[in-house]
Amino acid sequence: MRQLLPELQQIEAIIQANKTHLCTKILCHVPCNEDLLPVYALILGNNAPNIPCVTYVAGIHGLERIGTQVVIAFLEGLLERLKWDRVLAEILQHVRINILPIINPVGMLNYTRANGQGVDLMRNAPVDSHEKTILLAGGHRISSILPWYRGKSGQAMQPEAKALCDFIVQEVLPAPFSLVLDCHSGFGYRNQIWFPYARSRLEPIKHLKEVCCLRKLFMQTYPYQDYLFEPQSQYYLVHGDLWDFLYLKSLERNNIFLPLTLEMGSWRWIRKNPLQLRQLLGLYHPIKPHRLNRVLRSHLILMEFLLHATLSYQNWLNQSDAQELEQQALALWYS
Repeated sequence: MRQLLPELQQIEAIIQANKTHLCTKILCHVPCNEDLLPVYALILGNNAPNIPCVTYVAGIHGLERIGTQVVIAFLEGLLERLKWDRVLAEILQHVRINILPIINPVGMLNYTRANGQGVDLMRNAPVDSHEKTILLAGGHRISSILPWYRGKSGQAMQPEAKALCDFIVQEVLPAPFSLVLDCHSGFGYRNQIWFPYARSRLEPIKHLKEVCCLRKLFMQTYPYQDYLFEPQSQYYLVHGDLWDFLYLKSLERNNIFLPLTLEMGSWRWIRKNPLQLRQLLGLYHPIKPHRLNRVLRSHLILMEFLLHATLSYQNWLNQSDAQELEQQALALWYS
């Protein structure tokens, strides 16, 4: 099966070539026909529990493999720099980088959004929307034949979703500060950065001012970027969102956990090349090589920014204590 999944082969080649720098964990194995496919976590930097950490996640939806490729490209760049970049080596003494590049290997192998059991992993957490969701797309329990299936009521989380959640709870939430970037594609013309909640349009997250400060910091540092930075609830509500579930878990601690979702605007690729819709992958992935290369490099600024924002969180978090910042966020997103 591995030979049919080039991204998994690429990850395993990276692991073999970089054992000095990378710590590797297999979070679970997922059955696929007569084979078992691993879900990997690759870890760079300081493993001390009091160190801030940034986590890059991809491949939750099997059709959205561009997210996996973007995360791999970022990791390869870091590993190449470690051969000569003293500054990066020093940075990694003070921060931890977690990379979970393919959460749903069976879905990616089968060219499906859902996992091998027909469950949409981003609708699989035990948390419900407080408000009315979009029919079907908000998550349902009707049948795995239909897209956006949550799984049966009362059933345990799918192994891939549970492995991700267990890793975040055990390895990420103990950090004094942590950021997550979960990479997806397939929504709109603009690149969008979403933060919780996906369950409510009315309820802001507890760390709204911190998110607003991070957004302001990013836009001031990179004023020519084209990302929209908004709560997911601005677009649609869902049941079972993994990051809602994990953010609620994080509130049991005194640490700060800010999960972000990158939605790459795949409609722009379709607008420039409508013929790629002849392929199922074309709705979610840039087909022409020059567009693929452009996407692989275009998000590196964001990923590098989040690394440095995590490393230096104490510097900019001091700015987020101002009451007017929270009022600005409420006016911007919840007026």
